[in-house]
This record gives sequence, structure tokens and C-alpha cells, in this order.
Amino acid sequence: MSSETASKPFAQSPLNRRALTLPVLLALLALTGIAGLGYGAMSIPPERVIAVLAHSVGLSHNGGFSEQEAAVILHIRLPRLILGMLVGAALAVAGAAMQGLFRNPLADPGLIGVSAGAALGAVAVIVLGVPPTLGSHTSTLLIPLAAFVGGAIATVVVYRLASLGGRTLVATMLLAGIAVNAIAGAGTGVLVYLADDAELRSVTFWNMGSLGGATGSSVLLIAPLILAPVLLLTRYARVLNAFLLGESEAGHLGVDIERSKRRIVALTALAVGAAVALTGIIGFVGLVVPHLLRMMIGPDHRLLLPASALLGACLLPAADIAARTLVAPAELPIGIVTALAGGPFFLWLLLRNRQHGGSF
Repeated sequence: MSSETASKPFAQSPLNRRALTLPVLLALLALTGIAGLGYGAMSIPPERVIAVLAHSVGLSHNGGFSEQEAAVILHIRLPRLILGMLVGAALAVAGAAMQGLFRNPLADPGLIGVSAGAALGAVAVIVLGVPPTLGSHTSTLLIPLAAFVGGAIATVVVYRLASLGGRTLVATMLLAGIAVNAIAGAGTGVLVYLADDAELRSVTFWNMGSLGGATGSSVLLIAPLILAPVLLLTRYARVLNAFLLGESEAGHLGVDIERSKRRIVALTALAVGAAVALTGIIGFVGLVVPHLLRMMIGPDHRLLLPASALLGACLLPAADIAARTLVAPAELPIGIVTALAGGPFFLWLLLRNRQHGGSF
């Protein structure tokens, strides 16, 4: 973040706007959830969506919906919606944390190498195949596992390169992340070159991102790996506020600089690695959401982090609704939708800052 933005008081936005932020976002999340369960190739009215949900938790014994509608909502759209909310929250909170740590609003989780490393791991499994001893049925599990491991390895490499004498240099971490991203991208490019047509199609769709692989079991498996780091990151709000003043000032305020940086990077890598492992690469959420909220409510991470989680949990399911409906009955990769929304947003932000003679 620029020094001008960092020096502004945290209470710069109107008090009533800050007080209403979380309730409004919670209401938006509920509306997004109902819309995500109702819209698609088979449209289901909101009242039937609510009736199915109420019946499934034992709050209502009345019908008013068909078995087909219940099956579509509970077994197809609900796991997809929950996964979208989890991944959107993880990407948005991780983006806000990285921007606070690097003090740069253009920072995103990809800077620590987790996305590129995850892509390399997943593409390696897709192109090189599953070892015969494991059986072909394990490929659906092996791809997200390889993506998670690849993201973790890339993050460890970036962190080690940025560590010197027990200190972690944030500027060096940024440069190391760029280098590791380039190397992982080159490795992915080599594998794409070796891929046949079917493998190339799988790689392309994985790199564009999708929530289509969501199932009840996969969501239950991945949810703790996303929720735990997201919740823990929100506990570092005061630390990130201190980082906005500079590392030396944060140290004078009693912040354990090195331990905080290690934990923030590790939690970010865990959240994003788990999210990317199941959905593929989904861009712009970690950039757009913190930017938008910072403009509305200011840079105070005590509100910015939970608000980012809620808005990210709204934004990604909304993008998934567009992906499922724009070319129905076909489906657009969700990464295309987020890029189409995020690209114009950043162009607008660039023009806005240029008109005001300021910088990011």
C-alpha cells in the first residue's frame, strides 16, 4: 500500500458505513446463496429453494417441491455453492493479508508462488498420468493432492530464498516469488507441450478454474483446510495494521515481526493451496475484493479481513451463477468470468487514480 494510504486514519470512512458493512454483507451472502441454489439450467423459484433447505434440516415437513428439485439443490448445487463461498473467502482474505504484509495493493496470494506451484503439480499428474500401481480411479484425488503439494513446495522455496540470518526480507520475497512463478510456469509450459489433445483440454480447463468438481465428500474434506487458516488470518488484523506503519514501527509496538510474517505466509499458502487444489486457478478475487472494500471502509484490517471473507464468499458464487447461465446448458470456466469482471475494474481504478494524480 502506498505511504499516503497507509497514513490515513483507520476511521476515515463514515462510522455508519463501517457499522453496517458486516450486516449488509451477511444479507448479501444469504441472497447470493438462494440465487446460487435456484439459478441454472433448471430454474427453481426462491420459495422452493427455502422449502427444500428447511425440509432438509427438519424445520418443515411440508412439501411444495419435487424430488428432482430437491436432488438438484442438495446434491449438485449446494456442494458447489459451499465450495464457492469457501474458496471466495479464502482468496479474498489471503489477498488482503498479502497486501497488508507487502504494503502493496497490487500484491496477491500468487506472489508467494502457491498458485503457480499448484498448477505445476496438477498439470504434472494430468500429463504424466497416474502410476499404474495406484490405478486410474485415484486420479480424481491425486490431481488436487498434487496441486496442494506443489503449492506448498513453491511457497517454502520462496520463503527460504527470502530468509537471511533469521530475518525474512519482504522485498526479496516478492522478487523470489516472481522467479519461482516464472520457473513453475516454464515447467507447466513444457508439460503442456508434451500433452496430447485430451490432456491439453484437461489442462486448459483446470487452469481456467471451475467449481464443477464439487461433491459433498470433497467439500467436507477441504473445508477445514480452508476455514482454519482463514479464521486464523483474521486474528492477525492488528499485526497487519502495525505493518502498514512499517516493520520497524511495528516492532516498536511490540509485534514479533519474523514470527508474524512466517505465520501469515504459511496460513495464506495453506488457504490458497487448498482452494486452488480443488477448483483450479481463479484470478482477480484476491485483488478485487480487498481493493473494493478498502475504498469503501478504509484500511483497518480488523474490519477489512472479515468483510473480505464475506464479500469473497458472495463474489465467487455470483460469478459461478454467470458461468452456469450465460451459455446454458454449457458452462463457462469461472476464471473467465472473474477475469472479465476484474480486468475492467482495475482499468477503472487506474483511470480514477490517474485523474486524481495519485498512485495505488
